[in-house]
Amino acid sequence: MSKKFLVVGGVAGGASTAARIRRLDEQAEIIMFEKGPNVSFSNCSLPFHLSGIVDNSDKLILMTPQTFQSKYKIEARVNQEVLHINRKEKNITVKDLTTGTEYEESYDTLVLSPGAGPIVPNLDGVHSSHVFTVRNVVDIDRLNRYIQSDDIQDIAVIGGGFIGVEVAENLQLAGFNVSLVEFSQQIMMPFDYDMAQILHKEMMDKGINVIVNDGLAKVTADYVKLSSGKQLKAQAVVLAIGVRPETSLANEAGLAIGELGGIQVDANYVTSDPSIYAVGDAIEVFHQLTHKQTRLALAGPAQRQARAAANHMYNIPQQNKGVIGSSSVQIFDYTCATTGLNEKTALAHGFQAKSVYLIAPDKVGLMPNSNPLHFKLVYEVPTGKILGAQAIGKGNADKRIDVIATMITMDGTLEDLKELELSYSPMFSTARDIVNLAALVAQNQLYGHYKQVKVDEVRGLIENNASFLDVRERNEFEAGHLIHAHNIPLSELRERLNEIPQDRPVYVHCRSGQRSYNAVMALQNNGFSNVFNVAGSFLGICLYEYFTDTTTNRDKIVTAHNFK
Repeated sequence: MSKKFLVVGGVAGGASTAARIRRLDEQAEIIMFEKGPNVSFSNCSLPFHLSGIVDNSDKLILMTPQTFQSKYKIEARVNQEVLHINRKEKNITVKDLTTGTEYEESYDTLVLSPGAGPIVPNLDGVHSSHVFTVRNVVDIDRLNRYIQSDDIQDIAVIGGGFIGVEVAENLQLAGFNVSLVEFSQQIMMPFDYDMAQILHKEMMDKGINVIVNDGLAKVTADYVKLSSGKQLKAQAVVLAIGVRPETSLANEAGLAIGELGGIQVDANYVTSDPSIYAVGDAIEVFHQLTHKQTRLALAGPAQRQARAAANHMYNIPQQNKGVIGSSSVQIFDYTCATTGLNEKTALAHGFQAKSVYLIAPDKVGLMPNSNPLHFKLVYEVPTGKILGAQAIGKGNADKRIDVIATMITMDGTLEDLKELELSYSPMFSTARDIVNLAALVAQNQLYGHYKQVKVDEVRGLIENNASFLDVRERNEFEAGHLIHAHNIPLSELRERLNEIPQDRPVYVHCRSGQRSYNAVMALQNNGFSNVFNVAGSFLGICLYEYFTDTTTNRDKIVTAHNFK
């Protein structure tokens, strides 16, 4: 007798589970239920409809119910809201939203993939007709039609995560005046604060009004009021504050809910009811590095969970190593990617973590479109275990993060990364790729071969009259330098050692960190014991300082910001 599977929710989790079940069992009866009109769509591509990169919202729809039936013999019922799970009877109560009628459907196995819904704060005006959230094709089509058909010029996007940043960028590309408001001190929380400053500058340079450390207080017809009292003109508002797991069905059915608010599942994605599985954004998952539960709203992990759950239904073994949280995003000219733990999170979870920050060419400098790549590697002391990485650049930053994600998954160390053999062509990378170089720098730090300070420490040192040595050439120095810095080009360093103090720390920098590293090593070999390399050097300092300097008008620690 064939088995009957009901799947609540489509897209990455539900649709992938249904498709895998069909590949394993041609005789199974499979029915998917979707509350909206589209059971399979590219939710990660939704913001790109606003700029016309995806010119027609219909292109966001990947498969229709007819396609599921003809190609996979899967019945996909759209506009069907699942109201209740009746565990004792092993059936669900469904409401047909087109007719209003309710009916029951029995199951042998039930799969929950309801996803996560946008958070809407309880504030004045948030339920107005010109306030939008972005979750599905209907949402993005409604938003796009509104801003195209009305006299809209100014749009406020509330929330600086993935959705907020991508919506803001695509609205700006479409010609609107866009303000992006983030409650915390930075956008894109998977990145450390020092790396996020690069993103702040890029968005500001491209015309977006980026506001941090402020939140939404009120929405009116023509403006939004922030917690600070500031008012921003806005004829349309997009709420992208975050998402919350859709657990109402599971909770009402008495299924276990985890401490983080997601559906609790075991290593095979079985809930507290052995006949019910759950996958996707609604569940809590095991983090490979922290060994704690986490929530991760990403399509890739949802698809892996779907396959694993279906395999378990047919007694096919698989290993669940947990998640590490790899992601990427395009922010105007920059590719931005991250994996594992950032430094802040690693320290918060009790790791004895350190990091290195490098700026190196993403390909050989002679090649066209060679650009600086900003790379931060986080590792554990004293083991050298790799904990995470972040990369930002105009080239293939995501490629470098995929390498680190692989290393983390394989429990790789700095030694492993140092010896990793990667493909090379001058058009694509450098002979010693930045990921290998980061491992070498981290090992130098780990083994005490040299000392460094971070870009976020420089302002405090300057304000306390610390000694800074700039080893760039004179013309570079004159185009912008740290106030009070002393300039000795690397080519003249050995002849001018008498100008460098030995009775106090000396902080050495160049443009990106390579020349200053060589200077530090030369000084150490000449008897200087209290010298530090500034990670990221002058370019990193300028990028770190620029956004806050510009938006707060504070005193600058550089004579001029120089990004060349």
